[in-house]
Amino acid sequence: MLKEVHVEKIELEEARSGADLILDTLLELGISTIFGYPGGAVLPLYDAIYKNEEINHILSRHEQGSLHEAEGYAKSTGKLGVALVTSGPGATNAITGIADAMSDSVPLLVFTGQVATSGIGKDAFQEADIVGITMPITKYNYQIRDTADIPRIIREAVHIATTGRPGPVVIDLPKDVVAKETTFINDPEINLPSYQPTLRPNEMQINKILKQLGKAKKPVIVAGGGVAYSESAKELVAFAERYQIPVVTSLLGQGTIATSHPLFLGMGGMHGSYAANIAMTDADFMIAIGCRFDDRLTGNPKTFAKNAKVVHIDVDPAEIGKIIAVDLPVVGDAKQALEMLLAEPVVKNNTEKWIEKVKKDKERVRSYDKKERMVQPQAVIERIGELTDGDAVVVTDVGQHQMWTAQYYPYQNERQLVTSGGLGTMGFGVPAAIGAKIANPDKEVILFVGDGGFQMTNQELAILNIYKVSIKVVMLNNHSLGMVRQWQESFYEGRTSESVFNALPDFQLMAQAYGIKSYKFDNPETIDQDLEVIKGDVPMFIEVDISRKEHVLPIVPAGKSNHEMLGVKFNA
Repeated sequence: MLKEVHVEKIELEEARSGADLILDTLLELGISTIFGYPGGAVLPLYDAIYKNEEINHILSRHEQGSLHEAEGYAKSTGKLGVALVTSGPGATNAITGIADAMSDSVPLLVFTGQVATSGIGKDAFQEADIVGITMPITKYNYQIRDTADIPRIIREAVHIATTGRPGPVVIDLPKDVVAKETTFINDPEINLPSYQPTLRPNEMQINKILKQLGKAKKPVIVAGGGVAYSESAKELVAFAERYQIPVVTSLLGQGTIATSHPLFLGMGGMHGSYAANIAMTDADFMIAIGCRFDDRLTGNPKTFAKNAKVVHIDVDPAEIGKIIAVDLPVVGDAKQALEMLLAEPVVKNNTEKWIEKVKKDKERVRSYDKKERMVQPQAVIERIGELTDGDAVVVTDVGQHQMWTAQYYPYQNERQLVTSGGLGTMGFGVPAAIGAKIANPDKEVILFVGDGGFQMTNQELAILNIYKVSIKVVMLNNHSLGMVRQWQESFYEGRTSESVFNALPDFQLMAQAYGIKSYKFDNPETIDQDLEVIKGDVPMFIEVDISRKEHVLPIVPAGKSNHEMLGVKFNA
């Protein structure tokens, strides 16, 4: 538990309501954008928003949308995302987004309405114990009981959410506490002696890494989302180039090294590249940075990197040794660790034969079989990569299209891929793309989504024209829950139980109902030209019919080792 420290009271020049104090404190911290949905318990706060011209409130169409919009805003920039929902069902509708943010280390501040303090614990109308519900899926949470504590608690919450390993923090707001006026506040200075995340790694451990690197013949770097979140892509590439170490990324590590870089082997894991998975299997020295070794990356943990001495650099000590046995644990910020490694004298090492070997592994595999009978999803993603010069903020929903996007878009920058990694949340895509575009109005934002995930949160399209959010939605329509169907076809003898949509709505009419420019393409011979419409600077919905039988390959079956990939296509 964090220790709360109360000191002297500070008198205000004029009486302020709890709602005013919330907005005052956010603005003082440079936070002005809020994604939310009103309800009875938060009416005092919405009344204050109505009167405050500095607050930019985005009205979602569902609380889950509010949370994913805040996530898209945060993931694409590193800034804090803020969401505001009402009590009871408003707060429980936000649970998926909170859990998603916790899984992917997204800095979020979530305000939830609550019944008045006199009704708490009495099953009052729209009461839910959101503090208890969110305890396992937040970095920390609060319920404010004293209006005078509001500035301090918000400052603490922002500090906790954005430092160390980022994550979501919930502040539960009883209605009477927010409505009440006060003429003083408790000292808002942050004083959290029990929360002191380690940012600077131990120098002895850094030196041990370099000493071992000098002995290694087959080193590999595994770059995770922590590299992106600490904005250390430049340092990662410099370190890899200095010592000529090939780089594998996790899904959330995509973009930390350009896909065109000669040292990049691809994404590793279940749907990773052949070169990446073989390199992790054969390596004698692995440096994992900002990566939590989740099961989608490691496959069978008992056989993962079994030939390698493993370094694990992570700001969260709880992750080190949790899944993979580590020889050199390094607790600290990825950027600071890489800066320290680069500041040390260069260690002699020779990876020439290793680089030659992994380069051959890359060259001996072809990407996918190009067919003409139907539009191929891989070709769509590659073409959009060309049309956007590989420089768009790319958002995905979850499923087959997510993996194809990870495999085939030509990423160049950190924070370029915005996706739901750890929780795998269908419905993430549309609202996350909206949040990413609001955070990056001058950047192209492309959303790849499937017909399944699109139907979960497509109501958020209603706000595109209202807020002038010109995202480009590319729906790869295979008339099914593609990844579920793939597993059923591969591992359940083809029994596609409840994974195929026998009927779908007319998505073109849906887009028109929301006033969005829409297109539908299904001709493989003209698809390259058809997709040029994406250059328009307006909200856009592009539906592409693809094969209902296409699989994401290669694949490491559950429980298997990374070298036991299925569906690898070798050059003749």
